[in-house]
Amino acid sequence: MNKNDLTKQFHLAGVVPVAGPPMDFNFPWHDCCMPIAPNYLAVERAVVECAYAGCETIWVVCNDDMQPLIRHRLGEYVNDPVWAVRPQDPKQSQRRKQIPIFYVPIHPNDRDKRDCLAWSILHGAMTSYSVSKRISKWVTPDRYYTAFPYGVYPVDFLRDHRRDISSRSGFALAHDGKSVKEGEYLGFTFSAQQFIDIRRSFRASATGMYTNSNSGIPKEKLPLEERYSARFFSLKDVFGDVDFGDREIVELPWYHNIDSWEGFCKFISSENHKEIRRPPKYILDYHE
Repeated sequence: MNKNDLTKQFHLAGVVPVAGPPMDFNFPWHDCCMPIAPNYLAVERAVVECAYAGCETIWVVCNDDMQPLIRHRLGEYVNDPVWAVRPQDPKQSQRRKQIPIFYVPIHPNDRDKRDCLAWSILHGAMTSYSVSKRISKWVTPDRYYTAFPYGVYPVDFLRDHRRDISSRSGFALAHDGKSVKEGEYLGFTFSAQQFIDIRRSFRASATGMYTNSNSGIPKEKLPLEERYSARFFSLKDVFGDVDFGDREIVELPWYHNIDSWEGFCKFISSENHKEIRRPPKYILDYHE
């Protein structure tokens, strides 16, 4: 088996975390549905980012109360931008690669306890693995790519990095030297082993029982009033120690954090806002 065959069998699962504490927008719709361009929502941009990154499946982690509107906008699949336009192919419309979109609710036992954005990422990865494994061991994800609705940057930038993203090594986007490790809403990948380590640390912190990562022996316990505070864990708290490797951190030309009204206004008033356009219908449209 040559190297190309191994690349074809690599399964990259995209995770879009939506369920989490509310921002300060206070609109009738969910915060992930803020418009970033005419007829283009923040959650749609995150899904398109996963498509440009080369994900084979996309898992949107959102609860049942917000799912209908999001699903009404996204549908059941998005087309891979690389295969969407091939002028030399007379049958290009028949050979477009469809990337299925799945909607994952947070478990009722986790709501109002640890349903932060970081847990949405872990829950999406865990669901992706468990569902795929029931189908076949050959379709279980080898790595997970996370795209946030609350960060805006050029998604077509990822097309040139698809090979690095769909590889065994780590990958992360950064801007001004900051990535998800500093709490920014920038795309990154993590492996199955990193998922296990992060989830173990998350659960230990959420229940107040810290464990040694090597032995698993409890070594410290938080007071009762400080437990179940995981709902307010930040991305930095959970992913601050993830090792991406120096060679796999890629700097973006520009980036805007829109998790607040102030940040949203800065993005809308910036020159970068003019670069954001809704993708053509052959990439993003409501599909069943």
